[in-house]
Amino acid sequence: MPLVDMSLENLRVYQGINPRPDDFDAFWDRGLAEQRATPPDVKWVSASFQKSAVAECFDLYFTGVEGARIHAKYLRPKQVKGKCPAMLFFHGYSGSTGDWLDKLAWVSQGFCVAVLDCRGQGGFSEDVGGVKGTTLRGSIVRGLDDAPEKLLFRQVFLDCAQLARVVMSMPEIDATRLGVHGGSQGGALSIACAALVPEIKRCAPVYPFLSDYRRIWDMDLFRDAYDELKYYFRMFDPRHEREQEIFTQLGYIDIQFLAPRIRASVLMGTGLMDTVCPPSTQFAAYNKITSPKNVVIYPDFGHEGLPGFADKVFDFMADL
Repeated sequence: MPLVDMSLENLRVYQGINPRPDDFDAFWDRGLAEQRATPPDVKWVSASFQKSAVAECFDLYFTGVEGARIHAKYLRPKQVKGKCPAMLFFHGYSGSTGDWLDKLAWVSQGFCVAVLDCRGQGGFSEDVGGVKGTTLRGSIVRGLDDAPEKLLFRQVFLDCAQLARVVMSMPEIDATRLGVHGGSQGGALSIACAALVPEIKRCAPVYPFLSDYRRIWDMDLFRDAYDELKYYFRMFDPRHEREQEIFTQLGYIDIQFLAPRIRASVLMGTGLMDTVCPPSTQFAAYNKITSPKNVVIYPDFGHEGLPGFADKVFDFMADL
C-alpha cells in the first residue's frame, strides 16, 4: 500500500506533536461560560425554498460570542409526530450551508436538520473583526497576534456550541438525540461541537481539519487548506524565532486537545492518501477520543468523496 504519511500501525498509536497550552482546559471553560452567557436572540425567517413535500425550511439567525449574528439553515419535517432527533451539519473551509435539496433526505427520515454558516466564510454569518495583526489570509491565522480569546476559530467553535444549544431548546427536538457530521473543516467542527456539548450522542467527522499544526509543518504540507500558515511565517516570522510560541497559540484551536471531552459515539472516515489533512493529523485527534469509536479507512483515497461512507453515516445515525 503506498504511503504519504506513516504506516497504519503507527497511525493507530500516534498522539500528535503540536504543543498543548498549559491553560487549555481553563481557556475553553471560560469560552463556554461566555457562550452560555450570550443571549442567542433567535430569529426565524421562512425560506424561499418551500416546495418540498417533506420539509419546512427556515433561515435561522442567532447571536454568537462577541455579538456576531450567525446564520444557519434549519429544516424540520412537515408531519411531526412527537419530538424529533436532530442533525447538525458543518461545511468545508471557505464554504457555506449550500443548497436546501441535499438536506431533504435526512428530513424525510424524521430528522430536524441545522446547517451552520461559519462566520467570515462563504455564507451569511458575520465576522465582527476587531483583532490585531493580519486579516488577509484565512481563519486559522486571524487573531494569532492577539490574545488567544481573539482567535477566529475559537469563536467558530463556540458558534457550533451555541447552535447546538439553540436546536436543543426547540420544542420539536428531543435534546437527547443529537448528531453532528461534516467533512474537512466540517469534520473538525463536528469534533469541536461534540467536545463542547457533551449531550451530543453521535459524531461522524470525515478527514477532519484543524489538527496537529506542527505535524503539517514537519511534513512540508503548508499548502492547500493550510497555506495561510506558510504565509504567516513568511510575512511575520521568516526565521521562525517565534515558532514555539506560534504553534502553542495555535494549540488553543487544535481539535486533538478537545477530543478527550467527547462523550458521543464517533464514526470517522479517512483516506490514507490525504495530503490536505494528512492521516496522522486526523489520528492525533481520533486517538485521544475515549468514548466508543470506529474509523473507516480508505487506503487509496485522499481528500475526496469516500464511496459508501455517507450510507455508513446514515446507518450510524439512524438509531437516534
